[in-house]
Amino acid sequence: MRAVWYNNAPMKPTSGPPLDQPSAGEAARDLHSIRTFLRQWLRDPVKTASVTPSGRRLARLMIAQLPERCSRVVEIGAGTGVFTRALLDHGIAPSGLLVIEINPDLADFLRRRFPAVTVVCADARHLDALAAEHGLLREGKLDAVVSGLGMLSMNSALRTGILRAAFSVLSDEGRFIQFTYGPSSPVKARERDALGLRVQRAGATLRNLPPASVYVYQRR
Repeated sequence: MRAVWYNNAPMKPTSGPPLDQPSAGEAARDLHSIRTFLRQWLRDPVKTASVTPSGRRLARLMIAQLPERCSRVVEIGAGTGVFTRALLDHGIAPSGLLVIEINPDLADFLRRRFPAVTVVCADARHLDALAAEHGLLREGKLDAVVSGLGMLSMNSALRTGILRAAFSVLSDEGRFIQFTYGPSSPVKARERDALGLRVQRAGATLRNLPPASVYVYQRR
């Protein structure tokens, strides 16, 4: 299989204010998102993993790793929808996007924010069954899984369970795109070997709070 990487590829320009200069309406939504996220972090800091939602620079770096002609995506651990918004702005149709969020309050928040997108409150280990149930596999396997999950706080069995489910419905060229606040890949070498995966560090953004790196996983 030929490996093709799009490391740090710039997003196509879109209309409206630049990514780092939100409009007044976007700024208000961002503030509401931060408040919502902070409430969930205070309730369960282990599951929420970060005290603040991901920033636009990190979203841009994540979206830049999507394959060309990407049209079928599952997002897991969506939080308040920073990556969801970026995926839609990138051109992913609402019908081609399934969002999975295990926190019921955040799932409700996402449904209100993105009424045209299917949002499911569920465990990411069931993403294969959920993708089939909601029609994302009717025309072929997934192009990408975009993960906002805090994999560093998971045990090995949970991480591998999520990845196994993801790659069972990803195409041969499909990508699992994951960010981390740690210094190295959150999926350990022995876990990648067991699943037959390779990893590429796509880049980092120091201006995210906290600073984050992005990794892309594919079949070997």
